[in-house]
Amino acid sequence: MLLGKYHIVIFKEGVSGSRNLRMRGWFGFFVFVLVSALVACNIWLLKAWFNATALQENLVNAERQIDEQRRGLVNLAERLDAASRDLQRVQRFDAKLRLMMNMEKDPREVGNDGLADFSRSYLPLHRQELAVRKMQEYLARLSEAARLEEVRQQDLLRALRDKHDVLASMPSIWPVVGFVSSTFGRRVSPLSGRGADFHKGLDISNRVGTPVVAPAEGTVSFAAPDGAYGNSVEINHGNGISTKYAHLQRWTVQPGQWVKRGQVIGYVGMSGRTTGPHLHYEVHLHGAPVNPMRYILE
Repeated sequence: MLLGKYHIVIFKEGVSGSRNLRMRGWFGFFVFVLVSALVACNIWLLKAWFNATALQENLVNAERQIDEQRRGLVNLAERLDAASRDLQRVQRFDAKLRLMMNMEKDPREVGNDGLADFSRSYLPLHRQELAVRKMQEYLARLSEAARLEEVRQQDLLRALRDKHDVLASMPSIWPVVGFVSSTFGRRVSPLSGRGADFHKGLDISNRVGTPVVAPAEGTVSFAAPDGAYGNSVEINHGNGISTKYAHLQRWTVQPGQWVKRGQVIGYVGMSGRTTGPHLHYEVHLHGAPVNPMRYILE
């Protein structure tokens, strides 16, 4: 019955006559099924579109969170690296103070291998869980090194209190501001340009008239022209330490005078044998020249 023949009459209002439409039942059923399928497909596509939109939004949010986490990890790595550099600087300062005061190197001191530049080990890590694990291990080493450094600093402070007079006589500051044009040790002679000689101190270049100060307290033992050294000053700081300042324009202290750390003792010049204005600065320990950088606390 459903698939029989149908006769459909269509009347239009206000117009005479009618239109006849003959249709078999199976054709109507086919049209109904087709329309139903199209409606169902549209509903499914609309639902899929909404799901895809939600997934796209979730993906964008996830990528934003991952990017924020990555920036946070990089920032944390930079902060850890800065903390490592600060700790290493303190350790170098500790080592220099111990050297100045002839103290034994602390056997508890850890090497720099345990606190290497963290950025070099972090940057190649592409997976965040590996980065987090690396940071946790690094923080543990940094924490241990900080505790050891705290103990060493306490030991060093006690030694400094016991040796206050010794520290006051250490030439621990730069005698003049300028550029180090020649370091301590063997070098090619600047006067002849050939051969090699042993340079007993530092050459610190600056313009004529730049003030030269005493790097530690002591007694002036010499202030006069001294051959190739030109106008020179020598200070005895006690404990076997003395300093020499050469090629001065002029000196402002006299033999036997007591000077304090930072007091002006002369001015940079070009007296004696020199190729330009600079201060020649020497440190002697029990009469033997030593590298002034051993004592300068930078």
